[in-house]
Amino acid sequence: MITVSIVSHGQSTLVEQLLADLVRLDMSMVTEVLVTLNIPEDISSKPGDYPYPVRILRNTAARGFGANHNAAFRQAEGEWFCVMNPDIRLINNPFPILIEEGAYDSAGVIAPMVVTPSGMIEDSVRCFPVLTSLAAKLFGHGDGRYLFAAGDEAFAADWVAGMFMLFRTEDFRAVGGFDEGFFLYYEDVDICARLWKSGRSVLACPKASVIHDARRSSRRNLRYMKWHALSLIRYFWKHWGRLPQTPEQ
Repeated sequence: MITVSIVSHGQSTLVEQLLADLVRLDMSMVTEVLVTLNIPEDISSKPGDYPYPVRILRNTAARGFGANHNAAFRQAEGEWFCVMNPDIRLINNPFPILIEEGAYDSAGVIAPMVVTPSGMIEDSVRCFPVLTSLAAKLFGHGDGRYLFAAGDEAFAADWVAGMFMLFRTEDFRAVGGFDEGFFLYYEDVDICARLWKSGRSVLACPKASVIHDARRSSRRNLRYMKWHALSLIRYFWKHWGRLPQTPEQ
């Protein structure tokens, strides 16, 4: 039922840990895993090492987040398409509850609660950014996150972060996948906005959880800061004054 897409940027060790999680949890719902190596690197495991099909896709040149997952999607065969970062770890199987909640709500994309290795809930479910919310965040007055607790009922949210997004395949295709004009940031915000505009919903499900063992070094890298700024500009250019109406928090 599910195609999992993972993109590695020299993160083969993390990828192999994630693949091992999928084996350990006996995820029969996963029909295939597509691993894109965005830069040249070796991966020690072989596709035959796993009980589910694993395909290794090697790029000849580095591509952005959206371009990589769109390319994987063109080869996907599952009814659901799961975008998953290599630094995600799985303690429990999140897919049964996500599929159940997503099917009930007819959601175009659904995401689990994301926690840090220490158990803190990350800010992976947020309201759409607007100038006032960005200014508030700059001055330490909130970052637009939704407040919820583990085990809460699933709820409609403006957008969910790209480290783990489970799309209904037909809806991902209908909106044209990720906008490849975004290289690294705001692809997730943009596709959620477009799903809402297409009549589908975005769902957060705190009953399911994954661990995000995040690497934050990019926050101090000027190149990443430039990409972030350019993506922010593109996002506002596309959606300024045209954000969809979504349910109240």
